[in-house]
Amino acid sequence: MEELENIQNHIYTIRGYRVMLDFDLAKIYEVETAHLKRQVRRNIERFEGEDFMFELTSDELSRCQIGTLKKGRGSNIKYMPFAFTEIGVAMLSGVLKSKVAVEANRRIMRAFVAYRHLAELPLAATYLDLRKQIEDIRNEMDEILADQNDINESTRAQLDAISIALAELQAKPNDKPRRPIGFIQPKEDDEDS
Repeated sequence: MEELENIQNHIYTIRGYRVMLDFDLAKIYEVETAHLKRQVRRNIERFEGEDFMFELTSDELSRCQIGTLKKGRGSNIKYMPFAFTEIGVAMLSGVLKSKVAVEANRRIMRAFVAYRHLAELPLAATYLDLRKQIEDIRNEMDEILADQNDINESTRAQLDAISIALAELQAKPNDKPRRPIGFIQPKEDDEDS
């Protein structure tokens, strides 16, 4: 399991592909990077297309934090590394024919598959979780709208009752004389007239 995690730590996402770089593969295959590149160049027709292998640019290399430049002669990367996709790594097994290469290729393929499963599982779980949350929100909104309709009908009935009561109050004549508003009291004479 530790070896699988070690291989997975060397899987990068570049240009939208999950790839392994030639120097990491050379360590796993227990060959020199130059030998691996030489074998790939001799069999380049097997690796045609970016979905098998591509050469990194210096920008991609610096963005990946893989090839950090060091001071001193001969310590920088002279040639840009090859990036092998999953099917490119599978194609390497036909180019490197040692027992170590075959066994290493099996381990790498298992690592890619495990990496794919790890990447897909959280998405599926997240999708199901989001779907459940959306369904819960829908149900909650339906309940709120139903309650609001009930309130509207109840409010409408209450407003109708108030309108009827006001109409009845306006229809009844008030026979009592009203007292004037203010500080000055009316004189008895004014009331009679």
